[in-house]
Amino acid sequence: MARPREFDTDKALAGAMDVFWEHGYAGAALPDLLDGMGITRGSLYKAFGDKKTLFLAILDRYDREAVTAAVNILSDPSRPGPARVAALFEVVLGMADDGDRRGCLLCAAASGPAASDRQIGVVVQAMLARMRDGFEQATGDRDTAEMLLIHYVGLRSLVRGGADIAALRRGCAAVVAALPSAVSGA
Repeated sequence: MARPREFDTDKALAGAMDVFWEHGYAGAALPDLLDGMGITRGSLYKAFGDKKTLFLAILDRYDREAVTAAVNILSDPSRPGPARVAALFEVVLGMADDGDRRGCLLCAAASGPAASDRQIGVVVQAMLARMRDGFEQATGDRDTAEMLLIHYVGLRSLVRGGADIAALRRGCAAVVAALPSAVSGA
Protein backbone atom coordinates (compact mmCIF):
# COMPACT_ATOMS: atom_id res chain seq x y z
CA MET A 1 0.00 0.00 0.00
CA ALA A 2 1.42 3.37 -1.05
CA ARG A 3 1.99 5.98 1.61
CA PRO A 4 0.06 9.21 1.14
CA ARG A 5 2.00 12.37 0.30
CA GLU A 6 3.14 14.13 3.41
CA PHE A 7 3.40 17.58 1.85
CA ASP A 8 1.15 20.16 0.24
CA THR A 9 1.75 19.90 -3.51
CA ASP A 10 0.62 23.47 -4.22
CA LYS A 11 2.91 24.85 -1.52
CA ALA A 12 5.81 22.76 -2.83
CA LEU A 13 5.21 23.97 -6.40
CA ALA A 14 5.05 27.59 -5.21
CA GLY A 15 8.38 27.09 -3.46
CA ALA A 16 9.93 25.52 -6.55
CA MET A 17 8.62 28.37 -8.69
CA ASP A 18 10.36 30.88 -6.41
CA VAL A 19 13.65 28.96 -6.69
CA PHE A 20 13.45 28.72 -10.50
CA TRP A 21 12.46 32.38 -10.67
CA GLU A 22 15.41 33.47 -8.55
CA HIS A 23 18.11 31.16 -9.96
CA GLY A 24 16.83 30.20 -13.39
CA TYR A 25 16.49 26.64 -14.60
CA ALA A 26 20.21 25.90 -14.87
CA GLY A 27 21.05 27.62 -11.58
CA ALA A 28 18.33 25.93 -9.54
CA ALA A 29 20.36 23.34 -7.64
CA LEU A 30 18.63 20.32 -6.16
CA PRO A 31 19.38 21.34 -2.53
CA ASP A 32 17.86 24.79 -3.21
CA LEU A 33 14.76 23.21 -4.75
CA LEU A 34 14.35 20.79 -1.84
CA ASP A 35 14.77 23.61 0.67
CA GLY A 36 12.38 25.91 -1.20
CA MET A 37 9.80 23.17 -1.57
CA GLY A 38 10.16 21.91 1.98
CA ILE A 39 10.40 18.28 0.86
CA THR A 40 12.94 15.48 0.71
CA ARG A 41 14.79 14.24 -2.35
CA GLY A 42 12.72 11.07 -2.37
CA SER A 43 9.48 13.03 -2.24
CA LEU A 44 10.58 15.23 -5.12
CA TYR A 45 11.43 12.28 -7.34
CA LYS A 46 8.30 10.35 -6.34
CA ALA A 47 5.96 13.29 -6.90
CA PHE A 48 7.60 15.06 -9.84
CA GLY A 49 10.09 12.66 -11.39
CA ASP A 50 13.03 14.92 -12.15
CA LYS A 51 14.04 18.58 -12.35
CA LYS A 52 12.84 18.98 -15.94
CA THR A 53 9.42 17.49 -15.19
CA LEU A 54 9.17 19.74 -12.14
CA PHE A 55 10.07 22.77 -14.27
CA LEU A 56 7.42 21.81 -16.83
CA ALA A 57 4.89 21.64 -13.98
CA ILE A 58 6.02 25.11 -12.88
CA LEU A 59 5.60 26.45 -16.42
CA ASP A 60 2.11 24.95 -16.54
CA ARG A 61 1.26 26.66 -13.26
CA TYR A 62 2.71 29.97 -14.51
CA ASP A 63 0.69 29.62 -17.71
CA ARG A 64 -2.55 29.06 -15.77
CA GLU A 65 -1.86 31.94 -13.40
CA ALA A 66 0.25 34.70 -14.95
CA VAL A 67 -0.20 34.17 -18.69
CA THR A 68 -3.95 33.69 -18.34
CA ALA A 69 -4.21 36.85 -16.24
CA ALA A 70 -2.31 38.82 -18.90
CA VAL A 71 -4.42 37.42 -21.73
CA ASN A 72 -7.58 38.27 -19.77
CA ILE A 73 -6.46 41.90 -19.52
CA LEU A 74 -5.72 41.99 -23.25
CA SER A 75 -9.07 40.37 -24.08
CA ASP A 76 -11.24 42.66 -21.96
CA PRO A 77 -13.95 43.90 -24.35
CA SER A 78 -14.94 46.76 -22.05
CA ARG A 79 -11.88 48.82 -23.07
CA PRO A 80 -10.35 49.85 -26.37
CA GLY A 81 -7.27 47.91 -27.48
CA PRO A 82 -4.62 50.50 -26.58
CA ALA A 83 -6.10 50.81 -23.08
CA ARG A 84 -5.82 47.03 -22.67
CA VAL A 85 -2.15 47.11 -23.67
CA ALA A 86 -1.52 50.06 -21.34
CA ALA A 87 -3.26 48.20 -18.50
CA LEU A 88 -1.02 45.16 -18.94
CA PHE A 89 2.12 47.29 -19.01
CA GLU A 90 0.92 49.11 -15.90
CA VAL A 91 0.42 45.80 -14.06
CA VAL A 92 4.07 44.96 -14.77
CA LEU A 93 5.27 48.43 -13.78
CA GLY A 94 3.07 48.47 -10.69
CA MET A 95 4.58 45.19 -9.50
CA ALA A 96 8.03 46.69 -10.00
CA ASP A 97 6.97 49.82 -8.10
CA ASP A 98 5.96 47.49 -5.26
CA GLY A 99 9.42 45.91 -5.25
CA ASP A 100 8.77 42.80 -7.37
CA ARG A 101 11.79 42.80 -9.67
CA ARG A 102 11.68 39.10 -10.55
CA GLY A 103 10.64 39.82 -14.12
CA CYS A 104 8.79 37.11 -16.00
CA LEU A 105 9.40 33.40 -15.50
CA LEU A 106 8.23 32.75 -19.07
CA CYS A 107 10.64 35.35 -20.46
CA ALA A 108 13.50 33.86 -18.46
CA ALA A 109 12.60 30.38 -19.71
CA ALA A 110 12.50 31.65 -23.30
CA SER A 111 16.08 32.84 -23.07
CA GLY A 112 17.30 29.90 -20.99
CA PRO A 113 16.28 26.25 -21.16
CA ALA A 114 13.95 26.74 -24.13
CA ALA A 115 17.02 27.39 -26.25
CA SER A 116 18.56 24.02 -25.47
CA ASP A 117 15.69 21.67 -24.59
CA ARG A 118 13.14 20.92 -27.29
CA GLN A 119 10.34 19.89 -24.92
CA ILE A 120 10.69 23.01 -22.78
CA GLY A 121 11.01 25.09 -25.96
CA VAL A 122 7.69 23.79 -27.31
CA VAL A 123 5.93 24.67 -24.04
CA VAL A 124 7.52 28.12 -23.89
CA GLN A 125 6.67 28.90 -27.51
CA ALA A 126 3.04 27.89 -26.91
CA MET A 127 2.87 30.24 -23.92
CA LEU A 128 4.43 33.09 -25.91
CA ALA A 129 1.92 32.40 -28.70
CA ARG A 130 -0.91 32.82 -26.17
CA MET A 131 0.55 36.18 -25.19
CA ARG A 132 0.90 37.20 -28.85
CA ASP A 133 -2.69 36.15 -29.50
CA GLY A 134 -3.78 38.30 -26.56
CA PHE A 135 -1.98 41.29 -28.04
CA GLU A 136 -3.61 40.51 -31.38
CA GLN A 137 -7.03 40.50 -29.73
CA ALA A 138 -6.24 43.93 -28.30
CA THR A 139 -4.93 45.38 -31.55
CA GLY A 140 -6.56 43.40 -34.35
CA ASP A 141 -3.21 43.16 -36.13
CA ARG A 142 -0.71 40.29 -36.09
CA ASP A 143 2.37 42.40 -36.85
CA THR A 144 1.50 44.86 -34.10
CA ALA A 145 0.94 41.94 -31.75
CA GLU A 146 4.41 40.60 -32.56
CA MET A 147 5.93 44.03 -31.87
CA LEU A 148 4.07 44.29 -28.55
CA LEU A 149 5.16 40.80 -27.51
CA ILE A 150 8.77 41.76 -28.17
CA HIS A 151 8.28 44.94 -26.14
CA TYR A 152 6.64 42.97 -23.31
CA VAL A 153 9.50 40.45 -23.12
CA GLY A 154 12.01 43.30 -23.14
CA LEU A 155 10.06 45.19 -20.49
CA ARG A 156 9.94 42.18 -18.18
CA SER A 157 13.66 41.54 -18.72
CA LEU A 158 14.55 45.16 -18.03
CA VAL A 159 12.49 45.12 -14.84
CA ARG A 160 14.46 42.09 -13.68
CA GLY A 161 17.70 43.83 -14.60
CA GLY A 162 16.87 46.77 -12.32
CA ALA A 163 16.11 49.37 -14.98
CA ASP A 164 14.68 52.72 -13.95
CA ILE A 165 10.91 52.32 -13.60
CA ALA A 166 10.19 55.89 -14.64
CA ALA A 167 12.11 55.36 -17.89
CA LEU A 168 10.28 52.08 -18.51
CA ARG A 169 6.96 53.80 -17.86
CA ARG A 170 7.82 56.51 -20.42
CA GLY A 171 8.84 53.84 -22.95
CA CYS A 172 5.59 51.94 -22.43
CA ALA A 173 3.57 55.15 -22.81
CA ALA A 174 5.37 55.87 -26.09
CA VAL A 175 4.60 52.37 -27.40
CA VAL A 176 0.92 52.69 -26.48
CA ALA A 177 0.76 56.20 -27.99
CA ALA A 178 2.15 54.81 -31.25
CA LEU A 179 -0.74 52.36 -31.55
CA PRO A 180 -3.40 53.47 -34.02
CA SER A 181 -6.23 55.15 -32.13
CA ALA A 182 -8.72 53.21 -34.25
CA VAL A 183 -7.45 49.93 -32.79
CA SER A 184 -10.31 48.40 -30.88
CA GLY A 185 -9.42 44.74 -30.73
CA ALA A 186 -12.38 43.81 -32.90
